[in-house]
Amino acid sequence: MSNQKRFATGLLVRPERALKQYEADAAAAPARGTGGGGAPSSPTGAGVPGAAAKGATSAVAPRPKRFHGSVNLDPARVGRDASRIADEVIAHLAGLMGSDVTVTLEIDAAIPTGVPENVVRKVTENSRTLKFTSQGFESD
Repeated sequence: MSNQKRFATGLLVRPERALKQYEADAAAAPARGTGGGGAPSSPTGAGVPGAAAKGATSAVAPRPKRFHGSVNLDPARVGRDASRIADEVIAHLAGLMGSDVTVTLEIDAAIPTGVPENVVRKVTENSRTLKFTSQGFESD
């Protein structure tokens, strides 16, 4: 181990800067050698033999550019479940620089006995007020 102290702390870094630093360190590694006979330390492997090779391949692998997902929500707990999805998935995607995130809520209801006229009126009016892009009732 070198004279540098190693701390178990987390850091937030910009991925672009971390990749540039990693590439600069990898380019300089052949010039200075490994020093102790082990693999050069890297942000992904921290001196673990073979980790530099793994990190090098992941640096060249293309990153995914799109995400899609759908989930069924419990009608009795839509607010809670949607809030968790917003916090744990949507926020991470929307927080990425240049991301364009679209969230669509789709409702599919089957009512075997039929929908009363007053409910048809309320749901139709509320759907228009809430700016649904499409909505409607069907008779089998």
